[in-house]
Amino acid sequence: MSTSTGYALELAGVRKVYGSGGGAVTALDDVSVGVPRGSFTAVMGPSGSGKSTFLHCAAGLDRPTSGRVALGGHEIGNLKESALTQLRRDRIGFIFQAYNLMPSLNVLQNITLPLRLAGRKPDPQWLRSVINGVGMESKLEHRPAELSGGQQQRVAIARALVARPDVVLADEPTGALDTRTGKQVLDLLRTIVDHMGQTVLMVTHDPVAASAADRVLFLADGKLAGHLDQPTPERVAEWMTHLGEW
Repeated sequence: MSTSTGYALELAGVRKVYGSGGGAVTALDDVSVGVPRGSFTAVMGPSGSGKSTFLHCAAGLDRPTSGRVALGGHEIGNLKESALTQLRRDRIGFIFQAYNLMPSLNVLQNITLPLRLAGRKPDPQWLRSVINGVGMESKLEHRPAELSGGQQQRVAIARALVARPDVVLADEPTGALDTRTGKQVLDLLRTIVDHMGQTVLMVTHDPVAASAADRVLFLADGKLAGHLDQPTPERVAEWMTHLGEW
């Protein structure tokens, strides 16, 4: 089913329960969120608040127990596994804490890998703008082992963008980086939203990282506990302290 909305990603009444009977654990409890196109949203919460489950349901990696998830206006709940795999490849870009680059491939091959797996050729103009946008044009022949952590994350961001996805899902993208390099990566994510019109949803535990976003969503005990627009590190930290007692 397709609906036209201003949301790149929408979760409506999403509930996710693992296990059954007395051992059942409710990881998400009636979560409804709309992520506007061309926005940068951060998701935060204490350990065990449901952040990973939220990301997995948003990406179609986990199917909700109830509720619905729509990506680019297309509901993904009833898709067969093969259609879901294709949708993830075409419509979602992933950025991970551990970069997840292929060590045997050079930078250019790593960036274009999602398209090659899909049997598609890159749009040369878009590919060039993505490579230039992440500042890796002089490193295309290098292998990941020859790059710094920050450079590897730049390659991972370019790989996430190459298929022009509806949304880029970033899981602790600065978690393995030092403060200065982490800030460069956050500035880059901000740039791809502001200048390339991309939509970024980032899970993080870092108030400074979250403050790069337009809006921060807070999860606690699997529920949406509130949100903060135009966040600062201080206001995010204050919220997190408050959530520890939520």
